[in-house]
Amino acid sequence: MPDPVSVASGICAAGALLSTWQLRRRALRAEAEMEHLQAELAAERHAASHDPLTGLPNRRAFYRLAATLLTDAAGRPLIAVVLDLDDFKQVNDRYGHAAGDQVLISVAERLAAFAGDNLVARLGGDEFAGLLTTPTVDRRWIEHATGRLCEMLAAPIPLGGLSIRVTASVGLAPVTGPTQLTEALHRADAAMYRAKSLSASRPARQLVETAHLTE
Repeated sequence: MPDPVSVASGICAAGALLSTWQLRRRALRAEAEMEHLQAELAAERHAASHDPLTGLPNRRAFYRLAATLLTDAAGRPLIAVVLDLDDFKQVNDRYGHAAGDQVLISVAERLAAFAGDNLVARLGGDEFAGLLTTPTVDRRWIEHATGRLCEMLAAPIPLGGLSIRVTASVGLAPVTGPTQLTEALHRADAAMYRAKSLSASRPARQLVETAHLTE
């Protein structure tokens, strides 16, 4: 006949193992739920600060991230860049909004490739901006960089069985101090709109903001 004490001890041990297993399952379930909530929160934060079409930071995130970059620039030259596409409405009208979306995605990818590790963003519509660290604010370097960016943006964009070209008007302006981003963007924006006034027959329209540039 089994020893009652041994039986009781066995039952207690089994109960303890069951309780431990149940607690472990609850802990794992709680950990999984926490990870899921954290992932949802991260996704919500990303969605709140990034453009859903291109994946670039949006306008609000651009200004927030730019402020941090300006604070940490440690005297390095910075250039504000603004651009928008010329006659972008015609793309939507002729090829449809899906094609227009693909053009915006391609432009975002090319701008990001041009900027490298620097900050670029989609401000809205077909308007983009960037804040670039540069080796110099020499006018010749900026003109060369502007021309290279315009050429990249003007390359053919494949759309199904065809490809189209879009041109962009680009404006650049040096950021002269950590509190001067808004002023620099205004000057770059003015340069961009002056570029739009140039002949539409040019393969890519560009104008460099020359204020505060060194020769």
